[in-house]
Amino acid sequence: MTLGTDPNTNFGFLVYDVARLLRENFRTTAPEFGLTLSQGRALVHLSRNEGISQVALSAILDIQPITLLRHLDRLEKAGLIERRVHPTDRRVQQLYLTPRSQQLLDRITAMTAEVQDQIMHGLSKAERTQLLTSLERIKSNLTQLTGPALGVAATPAKSKPRR
Repeated sequence: MTLGTDPNTNFGFLVYDVARLLRENFRTTAPEFGLTLSQGRALVHLSRNEGISQVALSAILDIQPITLLRHLDRLEKAGLIERRVHPTDRRVQQLYLTPRSQQLLDRITAMTAEVQDQIMHGLSKAERTQLLTSLERIKSNLTQLTGPALGVAATPAKSKPRR
């Protein structure tokens, strides 16, 4: 068996399977937070990109803007986010967390750390560090191939209007 030709050892298949299993794990714990998986993802990504436009967040999440709009409406109604009109382009809505959302994000972060410890069981600290370093490099390589608009940690340019 050659490394990478078998779906069980192919990088893309393995990453997809790991991501699918992580999503499923969140679905089982998400009701504890009162969020759907999509709402949780939106909240976490917003915490990494406060001030981002709705359109830019939809690109990061790889969902249609109208779909994100429904999630944001629910998060806003729950008092977890707020929308603000961009200072120089009134057509653009920027997104911000509320103080209430920080408490929820702290709980999600604690749960995520616990799950990460569980899923990395059996890996030494050096192996964990190497794995994360390698994944960051792969992500960077893919961002260069596909463009920064698809990079997860794209930071919005606060001085420029977003469309």
